[in-house]
Amino acid sequence: MTLPSLLFALVLASLCGMLFHLLRGGNGWRLLLDVGLSALGFALGQLISAWRGWNLIPFGTLDLALGVFGSIIVLLIGDWLGRFEAKK
Repeated sequence: MTLPSLLFALVLASLCGMLFHLLRGGNGWRLLLDVGLSALGFALGQLISAWRGWNLIPFGTLDLALGVFGSIIVLLIGDWLGRFEAKK
C-alpha cells in the first residue's frame, strides 16, 4: 500500500468516525474513540478484503466498500459496548 492510499484511507475512516459521532453525539473523548474505532474497522475491512480477495468497489489499492463496511461494524460494536455501565 502506498503512502497516498494510506492517507486517503485514513481520511475516509476519519470521515466515517466523524459522521457517526455527529449522529450519535458525545464529548471530545468520544469523538477520538469514534475516529480510532473507525480507523481500526477500516483497516480490518481492508485486511479481510486482501485475505479473501474480494474487491467490491476498488479505488487503487483500496477496497472502499469493505473498508467502510468494516468501519461501520466496528463503530456499532464499540457504541454498543460503550453503553454498558458497571454495577456498583
